[in-house]
Parts: sequence; structure tokens; C-alpha cells
Amino acid sequence: MNNSVQPNVALSGVFKRYGTTEVVKGIDLEIGKQEFVVLVGPSGCGKSTTLRMIAGLEGISEGEVSVAGRVVNEVAPKDRDVAMVFQNYALYPHLSVYDNISFGLKLRKVNKEDTAAAVSEASGILGLDQYLERKPSDLSGGQRQRVAMGRAIVRQPEVFLFDEPLSNLDAKLRTQMRAEIKRLHSRLKVTTVYVTHDQVEAMTLADRIVVMRDGNIEQVGTPMEVFTKPANTFVAGFMGSPPMNLIEGEVKLGAGGASVDIGGGNIIPVPPKDGIELTEGQKVILGIRPEDLELTALEGGNYVKIDCEVDLVEPLGAEALLHIHIAGKAMVAKEQSRSLDLNAVGDAKEIYANLDYLHLFDAETEKSIY
Repeated sequence: MNNSVQPNVALSGVFKRYGTTEVVKGIDLEIGKQEFVVLVGPSGCGKSTTLRMIAGLEGISEGEVSVAGRVVNEVAPKDRDVAMVFQNYALYPHLSVYDNISFGLKLRKVNKEDTAAAVSEASGILGLDQYLERKPSDLSGGQRQRVAMGRAIVRQPEVFLFDEPLSNLDAKLRTQMRAEIKRLHSRLKVTTVYVTHDQVEAMTLADRIVVMRDGNIEQVGTPMEVFTKPANTFVAGFMGSPPMNLIEGEVKLGAGGASVDIGGGNIIPVPPKDGIELTEGQKVILGIRPEDLELTALEGGNYVKIDCEVDLVEPLGAEALLHIHIAGKAMVAKEQSRSLDLNAVGDAKEIYANLDYLHLFDAETEKSIY
């Protein structure tokens, strides 16, 4: 985020403890106005707890949470000017779609004309006009989620909060709803904080991604920053589908420069890079994404040949995943499959790594060094 812009949501030294157990461990985060930020990480990393602290549904053990420049630690959820969309929709089954969307406005005693106008606008945005008289039980999962989003929209909040809203939908509906949420943000331009464990959702939706693990923030950056420049092996192994291949190695220095011995007679040259110094015998973890392992080296590319054994081929239509072993380590390569002879691929004994996209991490700290 541009530091000259006043953050719309700010967390400063925020902890959440349950007894002696720390679930969120002193995180700092600033989210700009109109920004779409996704908190992503494995189950138990603290992302949903962080979202609920912003919403006021969880108390803050230590630190400050601000919304629109106002510290809200002691402010009730209904007075924080945020609207939350839950994983389980949280609709009232006995109320119509219209009444579900307008429920919060009625609690605020908004007059009927303004309520009708707000519901009409939200239902038009979300394509719910023909369902306003139906009950939630008469709707599909995607329609119910749109109703939950409509209830948030009519409040015209300062911040939208989404807690894994697509988890209960099938794969096709998830894809459709991802696009709808992206279009909704583009139209309404409301600051949005979105929680998911699905890194594909994070990559496709976010302006910035916050990768969390064990109550800490591991990296904050744009989707391409966390994909192409992961801060450590955890981010490298979490972001990407399939994730980055990681293999231990040892640095060798010679007349031709630095290289990494990954075993099995495979020596991987390390292209020189300004500000990067490696030492003889240094223990490292080499990272290479599946997309950067290729059966055929492109002419003019910067490749090194690696011995491998193909264990399994998974055709995925336009692409195929090759499960291979390099120096006894299981790895995955992703190939464009239209031009592949899938029957012959299983007999391949070598693969080419694109050195332009090589990553190195310190074996002890697991932090990126190249």
C-alpha cells in the first residue's frame, strides 16, 4: 500500500489469546481505501480470527484495530461500519429474499421507501430481482450466497468482510462466484478483506495477498509478488497450483561461477545476480516451479538438463502434470499437453529446468536468498 494514503483498516501489534494459547501473534497490517486484500493460509493459521477481530466478533487481547481512522477495539460490531458475509450464508429461513436483504435496514429503522430502493439496487446488481419473494430453501447455494452479499451491500459499509464465502459451493459455482465478487468490488469500490484457504481464490481476487502461518504474517504483496518472489519456503510451497518444487542442495563454487549440487549427479548452475553472494558448501533449498520444468528446452532459453524418472502422468486437458523423481525427491512438472505424446512421456529420462526462474532459500532459516 502507498504509505502516503490513509489506511482504511489498520491492525497494529494485534494479539489474540485463548488462555495461554496465542492464535494471532502481534500482527501489523494496513489496508488502503478501496483495496481488495485476501488473507490466505492453512487451517488454524489465524486468518479467520483476524477477520473476526476486525468485525468485532472476537475480542482483541492486545494491540489496536482501526476502521476509517477510528480505533474500534471497544466498539460494538453493529457500530463499526463493516458488513460481513459468512461461509454458511447466515440467512433467516422463514424470511423471503427481500426480507433477508432488508433485515439490517429494518433494525436501523430505515423508512420503507429508502429500504425498497436499497434492496432494488442490490438485487439488480446481483441478479436477484426474480427471487425476492422466495425463501432461502428455494434457492441454490450460489443464489443464497448472493442474498448474503446483498444484505451486506444495502448497508453501504466502509468495509466488506468475507469469511470463506465460497467453501460450500461446488467447483463450477466457486468459479462463477469468484467472478461475481470481483465484478462487485470493481463496481462498488468498497474496501474488502477476504479470508480463504484456497490460494487460487487469493491469486484471482486480490490486489494484495497476506500469507499467514501459525498466527504470523509471512508475506504481504501483490499476487505476482508472492508467486514470483516468495519470502520463504512456506510461501513458495503454499502459493501456486501445484506448489513450487523444493529440493535440498549444496553450493559449489568454480571457475564458471556458483552452482548447486542436488544429488544424483545433477549440478544446477546459478546465474549471477547483483547483490547475491553464495559460499562454498552453503546448505540451500533449491526451488523451481512446475511450470519451469520442461520436457523440451526452448531454443535460446537458459536451461539445464536434469536426470529424472517419470512416476505418473495426469492429463488435465490442455495441461498435464508429470509426477517425477529427481535425485530421489518427488517433484511435479506441468506441461502443455496438446502437443505431447502422453504414452511416450512416461519413458522420459530427463527434463529441463529454466534457470531464469530459479529460487534459492537458506536451508536453516528457510528465507529467500536468491
